Amino acid sequence: MRPRGTFKIANRLGALDALVDPLTRSEIRSQRILRSLRDEIVGGGALRIRQIFRAPREIYRLELELPELGYQRTTLLDREALEELLASEGVQEAVDRTALDG
Repeated sequence: MRPRGTFKIANRLGALDALVDPLTRSEIRSQRILRSLRDEIVGGGALRIRQIFRAPREIYRLELELPELGYQRTTLLDREALEELLASEGVQEAVDRTALDG
């Protein structure tokens, strides 16, 4: 029997996780989040992007709704991450399509 509070954590590097530099881990996690967002945006759904902070850093709120799945995802991104996401293949077309629909 497992003690309470012990869970398997998905998407970890396992035993090597402790050997990876924290900045590298952070970059890997950021890329995984952007890849997931990219896949969901290209898959369809209603998308809304709003700027919520200007200083000391520009922060954007990205809301993605997939009504057929009863799913809504809200993610905060900085300007650099948002630009990287919008520059990826298929995302710009989906953003344009959403802007035309809404």
